[in-house]
Formats: sequence, C-alpha cells, structure tokens
Amino acid sequence: MNQMPKAFLEIHSSILGSIREPLIVLDSDLKVVTANDAFYHTFDAKPEDTEGLLVYDLGNRQWDIPELRELLEDVLPQNTSLHGFEVEHDFEKIGRKIMHLNARRIYGGGNQTRMILLAIEDVTEREYYKRHLEELVFKRTAELTAATQEAEKSRQTAEDALSEISKLKDQLEAERAYLQEEIKQEYNHENIVGRSDAINYVFYKIEQIAETDTNVLILGETGTGKELAARAIHGLSLRKDRALVKMNCAALPSNLIESELFGHEKGAFTGAQARRLGRFEIADGATLFLDEIGELPLELQPKLLQIMDSGEFERLGSSSTKKVDVRIIAATNRNLEEEVNKGRFREDLWFRLNVFPITMPPLRDRLDDISLLVNFYVDRISKRLGKSIKVVPVSVMDALLHYHWPGNVRELENVLERGVINSSGPKLRLVDELKKPRKDLPKPEQTLEHVEREHIKRVLEQVQWKVSGKNSASEILGLDRSTLRARMRKLNIRKP
Repeated sequence: MNQMPKAFLEIHSSILGSIREPLIVLDSDLKVVTANDAFYHTFDAKPEDTEGLLVYDLGNRQWDIPELRELLEDVLPQNTSLHGFEVEHDFEKIGRKIMHLNARRIYGGGNQTRMILLAIEDVTEREYYKRHLEELVFKRTAELTAATQEAEKSRQTAEDALSEISKLKDQLEAERAYLQEEIKQEYNHENIVGRSDAINYVFYKIEQIAETDTNVLILGETGTGKELAARAIHGLSLRKDRALVKMNCAALPSNLIESELFGHEKGAFTGAQARRLGRFEIADGATLFLDEIGELPLELQPKLLQIMDSGEFERLGSSSTKKVDVRIIAATNRNLEEEVNKGRFREDLWFRLNVFPITMPPLRDRLDDISLLVNFYVDRISKRLGKSIKVVPVSVMDALLHYHWPGNVRELENVLERGVINSSGPKLRLVDELKKPRKDLPKPEQTLEHVEREHIKRVLEQVQWKVSGKNSASEILGLDRSTLRARMRKLNIRKP
C-alpha cells in the first residue's frame, strides 16, 4: 500500500470525525487506507474487515459495483472530481441503498495520485419520499384524467362540458404544482416538514440567502429546528460539496472552546500532546455552524469578530497567522439585543452577525403543520423501531393539535417516539397526557438566573466580596472557588 502523506495521517481522524457522510480513503491502487465512523455505521462494517482490501472486495465483494468501477477507473482519471453519480444497490446485511458517489484525487509529488477520497451520501430515505410523492402525482393525474374523460362523455351541453374539463385541468395543474413543490421542499430543505405560511416564509428566506456568502443569524426557541435551517442554507449554497462543520458553544467548558474553534499546537497547554486543527481550519472553504452563539464567553468574542472581519486567526501556542474562507451561520434562543444591553454580548459582534436574521417560528404558530409532522415522524420512527403504525386516531390527533408545545418540534418528536414504543398494534397510542396550560397560574416575575445572581451577590456583600478561604462566599455557598468565579463571570457579577 502506498505511503500516505504524513500531514494527512496527523489530521485525518479529526477531519473524518467531523464529516457526517460515509467517507473512504483509498490509495492509488484503490485499496482502503481508512474510513470514518459514518461509513462503518451505515454499512455495518468494521475497520479490521476493510483496511488494506481492494475497495471492490469489501463485504465479500459486495462493493464490486459496475458504476463504482466506472467512476474510479474510467471517469476519475479524466476528471478531478465527479458529482451527482447515483447508484442503487442491494447489500446483503442492510438491504437496498440509494447512494450519491463523489470521488476526488489528492496529488503527491509531480502529477501522481497519492490518495483518493470516496464520499458516499446515503439518500435512500429522501429518494423513497421523493418517489412516493411522484407516485401520488401520477395517481392523481390518472384520476383527474378519468374524470375529464367522464365529463366529456356526459350528456351535458357543450358549454357545461367545456367548463367541467377546464375546471378539472386547472385542478390537475394546481395539484401537480403543489406535489412538485413538496418534492422540492423535501429535497432542498433537509427534514424541515411543513407548508404553513410561517414555515414557507422561512423557506423563502433560506432560498434568498443560500447562494450568497453572507453570514446568517438563526433565531428561535429551543426545539424549533434552527440546525435544520442551517443545514438547508448550506445544502443550497455554493459550498454544498463540503461538509457543514458544527460546534455547540454551550456544550464545552469556556477553557476548551478557544482550542476547539482555533486549534492548538503541541505543548500549548497542559494536556496538549499533539497539534490539533480547530473548527475554522476544518471548515475552510465550507460553512461553520455555531449553535448557541449567545453562550460564547465574552473574552472569546473579540477573536470571533476578528476572524469574521479579516479571515485571519492564530492557533493557541502559535505565532503564525492562518487565513481561512469560512461562512458562518450562528443560532441562538437568546435575545442578543438584551444580552448586549446587559453587557454579556459585544454590540459590534451582534451587528456583524445580525446581517440577515431568520426567525424559526414556534410550533404553536404552525398548527397547519402538526398533522404533516405527526405523519412524518410516526412513519420514520416506526421504520427505525421495526413497527408498523398506520393509523393516528382522531382523538390522538386532536390532543396533539390542541397542546401548546413549549418544547416545539423536538418535544413533538419525543412524544411521538414514546407513543410508537407504547403502541402494540397499528394504531398510535400516546403515553403522555397532554394538557393545556392553566390560565389562572401566575407567571413568575423573576427568572432562575436572576434569582441565582441576586443570591450570590447578597452572600458576597455579606463577606465583603471575599471569594475563597475561611468564612468566604465559596465556603458559605458550598462551591469550589473556581466554580464560583465561573458563575460570577457567567452571571456578570462584579465587585462595585
């Protein structure tokens, strides 16, 4: 097997781990060097059964696919890359798969191929939905054609017959356009399901901005589908051939976020045993999705602003400047303008992010979409769990339609999954007792964050702002000194 470039071997695990689509790395002899976790999971394979094998020999020669041979042996030598090469194939363990294959050569010295990247996008579910809708179009066309013929054979007057035919033709065209739009929305907008005015306006905004390189800020409550909107924007953009790189700013401690974003050199801090690429370098030429941007520590916000303005940054522990081309899509469930007023978010960064805001509507404002979402999730969850739920009783649908959904679409999906698990027959049965909110309950006047801030301030004032040591605030509150300081920074508590 040809020797892979050292730089690639150092970073391949980080890059492959960030890509959600299956990816295989081949040497120039078309033997497997490695693959990512998505490949092993999707195709039920193991590294020890793949590495070192000719790609056609994988899975007991199940990968000896004529279209794959054509791509790697005929098309690829004449082209740098190929896109949209669709293959439909039956696998022994996992059944029929519909895949889009993309291949790219990486050159070494001279003009010799050192490695080949084979990307495999599994579009089985999407193509099934698309074909299902196309069948509906065909079926409805046949029904309306038959109705038209029946109208033509009737004994109505010529004027009445022509009027009936015209009406049916208009209806046919309207339904055809609607069903084709359903197909387009499923294809273009990931798994954002709906046709209400509220969600159609989101689709319109996505299509408006997708093909530009403008940064986007997606706003909305928790569970409204902000990440799906980000994926839809990326999927329609000119950067769609590269993976969408994601980072949740609320999922990591503040001392690790900088390393995750910008990377670090070996020895940059305790525990940095090797150089690591940050998300910005991985997303060079692609899109970086910064979820929960409102949680980004205040001290890191100037660095984010700098890279947005200049495209330049430095790894931790390095003095050399890196330049990247990254489109940023940020999302938050916070009111950033209010955060700016409270001093917890930089005003200049907010202005830089807020160029093209898109607000995801809460589910309570999308009542027309609930039945579509229920059918979509019940079908998908049933297939995943090996069940056959075909009927959603009227009483169940009525309960779902009249619930206020504080957790939005995410809560709906969880409720339906519990329901599918609990259902033993073809009818959906809900586990959750969905109740309307009581209007007589008083709304809390203070948030938990406000109460916590005031309590910590009172304790600090009692001990004259002594944070650590005997009779200190950390001792009274039962917190570690570093934990208390972190909470003070988080809640913007400062000594007057």
